[in-house]
Amino acid sequence: MKWELAIKNFLSYLKIERSLSENSVEAYQDDVLKLFHFVEYHKLNIEPEKITLKNLQAFVYWINDLGMTARTQARVISGVKAFYKYLLMDDIIENNPTELLESPKVGRKLPEFLSIEEIDNLIAIIDLSKEEGHRNRAIIETLYSCGLRVTELINLRITNLYFEQGFIKVVGKGNKERLVPISHKAVNEINTYLNFYRNKLAISSSANNILFLNRRGKQLTRVMIFTIVKDLATKIGLQKNISPHTFRHSFATHLIEGGADLRAVQEMLGHESILTTEIYTHLDREYLRETIIEFHPRS
Repeated sequence: MKWELAIKNFLSYLKIERSLSENSVEAYQDDVLKLFHFVEYHKLNIEPEKITLKNLQAFVYWINDLGMTARTQARVISGVKAFYKYLLMDDIIENNPTELLESPKVGRKLPEFLSIEEIDNLIAIIDLSKEEGHRNRAIIETLYSCGLRVTELINLRITNLYFEQGFIKVVGKGNKERLVPISHKAVNEINTYLNFYRNKLAISSSANNILFLNRRGKQLTRVMIFTIVKDLATKIGLQKNISPHTFRHSFATHLIEGGADLRAVQEMLGHESILTTEIYTHLDREYLRETIIEFHPRS
């Protein structure tokens, strides 16, 4: 099977059968294309089903020589493995050449998070005299209050707001729905935004049910949310390198520090595995140190 057709069918499988987001599908595409480019660059003249473990090991050395970090290499190898699992499942290959392929060792990276004071400072610096001020304030409060991914935020619909019950319905990865509690503060900010900003917009028909809109009445992009967050960080002179996802990390970290049940946090974040959520139990090192000093008999 030609590379182009195999990759096309793989991407269709990811979209239709696994219901992955466009961003996830693009990431997988980039990973497999790297292997295809390796084959072309070295003029191997072999189709996907003829790739061997030896070819794949040479590919790993190649991407390492390109200067990719261990984390990036691991992600690429993961994408290639998913591609060959699909080929095996679709009976295009009989044996999976990636089974014995090793990924570089990657240390578990603890995510950056903000203190409550830093979040308050970011929100306080928002200029409410500007038309988009109330919108931006509602965006930051919602990111932090609900621990949303940026894609979940921009796709949030008005019909999925259940303020009387204190919940919002979120559509996460793989189109999986979950109910997430929302704070009174975030509810107030969203209502203010709806009444003082959104109601004045000429809203496009395609975005009629979308909560957060730009000045032209259209759905906000991921890039716009990143820009809003980066601009606020610059205004308060924040030294941390933050993104919209930082508020999700902060949401989880503060819940765990406050004694929230790990399973409950997993449910609110929409993590398939509790192992993903467990990383937040390792963040508050200073609190752990102080607790040991205070309560351990040898202290």
